[in-house]
Amino acid sequence: MPRADRNTRMWLLGSVRDRSALLHDGCGGCAGGAGDDTNDVWDGGNGMKKYELTAESIVKFGRTLFRIKALVAFGNVEEGELGGFVEQEGNLAQSGKAWVSGNAWVSGNAVVSGNAVVSGNAVVSGNAWVRGKAWVRGKAWVGGNAEIFKTSHCLVVGPIGSRNDFTTFFRTKYLTIGVKCGCFRGDIDQFFEAVEKTHGNNKYARAYKAAIALAKLQIDLGEEDSDEEETGKES
Repeated sequence: MPRADRNTRMWLLGSVRDRSALLHDGCGGCAGGAGDDTNDVWDGGNGMKKYELTAESIVKFGRTLFRIKALVAFGNVEEGELGGFVEQEGNLAQSGKAWVSGNAWVSGNAVVSGNAVVSGNAVVSGNAWVRGKAWVRGKAWVGGNAEIFKTSHCLVVGPIGSRNDFTTFFRTKYLTIGVKCGCFRGDIDQFFEAVEKTHGNNKYARAYKAAIALAKLQIDLGEEDSDEEETGKES
C-alpha cells in the first residue's frame, strides 16, 4: 500500500510541526491543539496510526490522491471504515478525531486536524488549515491560506450565477475573507470588483453581491478561538 515517502516525512517534521506539531513525529510523542482529545486514538509512544492510505486512488488536477481507511474506532468513525481521499499522510492528522469522508479530498500542503471534519464533495487544498471543531462539507472548496477552526468560518452559496455553480467564502489566516468561485480565487474585495466588471448590474451581479454581504455578516474574523458557537452566547 502507498505510504508517505521520505519527502513527505520531512514535510511532516517541518511545516506541520509549525502548525502546533499536530502529527506524530516518530520520536515517541505527538501533540494536539488546545482542547484536542488525542489519547483515545493513540498514546504517542507506540507509533499507532488511526488511518492508512489504501490502494484506491483518483487523480485531481494532476495530483494522485488515495482513499483512506480507519485502523481504529474514534469519534463517529468505525474501525475499517473507508473515508475520503488525501494526497499524503500529511494532509490528515493521525492524532485527534479529524476525518475526511465521502468523496471529499484534501491535497497540496493542506492540513485537517483536531476534531475537524471534511465531508460530502468538499475540497481542501493549497495551504489551507482546517482544525478545531470545523465542519467543511457539501460542495465547499477551501484553499489558499484558509484557516478555519469553526464551522461558521466557511459559507457556501449556490447554485448561483450564470453557471448555476457554488461559491465558497472562507476565513484566511490573514483575517480576510477568501473566495473560490469557478476559476476565480482571491479575496472578497477582488471578487466584488470581478463581479462588477463581468456582470455590471444584472441579476447575476445582484445575486453575487447579496452573497458577498451575507458572507461579511456570517464569517467571524476574530483572531482567537471562542466557545461562542458551542455555548450559543451572543454578543
